[in-house]
Amino acid sequence: MPLLTVLIGVILLVFLITKFKLNTFLSLVITAFVVGLILGIPVSDISTSIETGIGGQLGHLAIIFGFGSMLGKLISDAGGGFRIAHQLIATFGKKRIQIAVIITSFIIGLALFFEVGLVVLLPIIFVIAREVNMPLLYLGIPMAATLNVAHGFLPPHPAPTAVSQVLNAPLGHVLLIGILVSIPTIIISGPVFNYFLHRVYPQVYKKILIFLF
Repeated sequence: MPLLTVLIGVILLVFLITKFKLNTFLSLVITAFVVGLILGIPVSDISTSIETGIGGQLGHLAIIFGFGSMLGKLISDAGGGFRIAHQLIATFGKKRIQIAVIITSFIIGLALFFEVGLVVLLPIIFVIAREVNMPLLYLGIPMAATLNVAHGFLPPHPAPTAVSQVLNAPLGHVLLIGILVSIPTIIISGPVFNYFLHRVYPQVYKKILIFLF
């Protein structure tokens, strides 16, 4: 039942955002309220539960995004993002720039949490997209996919480390298997997904390009 409730919540959230074009934050609050009702939480306690959940998440992320944005601004102002972007473009070329983004994201994703890797890489992605005149989404999807896969599959990130402890599996084996599984997962959820999304819904790439420039 809880799993079914979560599925209903995800479908409702996507429906509110895509069909009714509601604000994402408002859609999350409405979905959380509906899910609370389905789970049988008293109406008087739902608002407290939502407040606690949002507050806990923001408390965790506020510091990361706060200092991360400062780090990203420092990288941008110091010209570090510009130099890194140009080096990647010169090494891989425009046609293989997605590979450069994936490799860079994978290396950073091994050592940093998803949120931290995101704020470190975003300034570089912006510069690359501008220099090669490419939609931001074309590079953002492979970057996000790679960081997510690294965070979810590879130790020392929390989830794979916890799984290895539960299964009494050596971390080295989990890391090796995680890397083997990560490669096709990143390819499918990054460049392959980009290819099909561009064919099915090319307008989104044009909108992102206009927004960027």
